Amino acid sequence: MGRIAVLALLVALGGSAGPAAEHARLRQADGHDERLAPTNRPTVEAAFPRESYAPGALARLVVWTAGAHVSLQLFRAGTETESVKARDVMLGMPVTPVRHIGTVSRGRWIRVRLGAWPSGLYFARLLGSGGKVGYAPFVLRPRRLGEASVAVVFSTMTWQAYNFHDDDHNGTLDTWYAGAPHARLGRPFENRGVIPHYKHYEQPFVRWLVAGGRAVDYLSDADLDAASTTGMRLANAYRLIIFPGHHEYVTQHEFDAVTAYRNRGGHLMFLSANNFFWRTVKQGQVLTRTQRWRRVHRPEAALVGAQYFGNDRGQHQGPWVVADAPAAEWIFAGTGLEPGSSFGRGGIEADATTSSSPRGTQVLARIQNIFGNGRDAEMTYYELPNGAKVFAAGAFTLAEGVQSPQVERMIENLWSRLADDLT
Repeated sequence: MGRIAVLALLVALGGSAGPAAEHARLRQADGHDERLAPTNRPTVEAAFPRESYAPGALARLVVWTAGAHVSLQLFRAGTETESVKARDVMLGMPVTPVRHIGTVSRGRWIRVRLGAWPSGLYFARLLGSGGKVGYAPFVLRPRRLGEASVAVVFSTMTWQAYNFHDDDHNGTLDTWYAGAPHARLGRPFENRGVIPHYKHYEQPFVRWLVAGGRAVDYLSDADLDAASTTGMRLANAYRLIIFPGHHEYVTQHEFDAVTAYRNRGGHLMFLSANNFFWRTVKQGQVLTRTQRWRRVHRPEAALVGAQYFGNDRGQHQGPWVVADAPAAEWIFAGTGLEPGSSFGRGGIEADATTSSSPRGTQVLARIQNIFGNGRDAEMTYYELPNGAKVFAAGAFTLAEGVQSPQVERMIENLWSRLADDLT
């Protein structure tokens, strides 16, 4: 058991370890994610500087490590039929032929012409001699907002906040979770370039969307942060916006645009936890987290319905237990679940309602005493008089749980009510 885990245990038991214990408690309150142990398998690293691109764009792929006999091919993620097993692998169907690049070195960039493909999550796969493999993911946004009536937003800034890559090879991991003051966009992820926690937070849900033929516009944080993206424009484009992953870091413009979208009757689904927690400033490629939104009088529960209260890194995950709430009748219809029934498994980080939650917020299900301190993770739903409907999972993660029949049916019920506007 690590030092932080021991300190957290002492706090949970009511013991004291002095200032160190208080530091551990604050780390838990602020949210923290352990670094995924590097697989250290041979790789040729590369990254796209932008979070998203338009179809037909000429993109630059920047090489970060050397490689010989390198080839390049682009794939659409989510088109595969199997789950990802390793954390340093991405799967998909190719959308370009193999392109032979030859020898590459750090700093070289390669022009990559993107096709008129469907909006989605894509990646470049690089293969080199010596068994080297590298992945460079990017979002292909629609040509214009509203090509589909549903948008799925990837947490591209949070991906980089949890990227423990040592950019300059000086032994210091370049994220504020390892003591650095900033994090940067446009750099390769650890573990051969694969998005952190991709196999749990994104891949199952993207596979579900693609397999079901659901028409969706895929967006990045950058697309919501664009000056032209306003709440009015989002409301004119989408019935529903889904945040499938850990959407912890957002800019003021993104927070404003999503809130204004909701205030115009737009529907929201949050399939994980700890959303819209940190106010983040983006200057060029540099991300800086400033303070929690709730500390600048914008508690995230007022938008999401519930807000983050703790993290034990998955030590005490458990099932959601269905509560007796009016909306539960249609959300759990056809699942065989009723008040008191349990389903799924969640944890790692947890949300709960607060006094800032919108009036009439319903608790649909709870993961009871999730961290052993008497607090429950709460799955929530609320509606506003303007017709806006907002669902939040309350724990990590329903996006992965969509692989189970009960959770799949539940999300289908939400989709019918929120995306198709069936009442």
